[in-house]
Amino acid sequence: MPKYSILFTYSSDTWARMINSPGDRAAVVRQLTDSVGGSLESLYWMFGAYDGIAIADAPDSVSAAALSITVGSTGAFKDLETHELFTQDQLSQALLRAKDAARVYQAPGQQG
Repeated sequence: MPKYSILFTYSSDTWARMINSPGDRAAVVRQLTDSVGGSLESLYWMFGAYDGIAIADAPDSVSAAALSITVGSTGAFKDLETHELFTQDQLSQALLRAKDAARVYQAPGQQG
């Protein structure tokens, strides 16, 4: 099953609500990923450009997009990014395909 990282930054209003009513966000995210046939691997909080990162499995990119659309539509996030993650084996496969594709690709301005 494909794995995704979801980087997020809460809005100031969301932080204010969480201060007044803290809860187990991992349980909520786990329930959400389960609803599309996926699973939550981990949820971490951090300082910096993002407030946290979730690592989740989803059956496919459409399901991952549905998760992103669902949480993004709430207005609770200032920033939200979803990225598919690749294993070393998948990267090796992509590099082999890229090698084949490079034989036919012409960069802009190099057309004959």
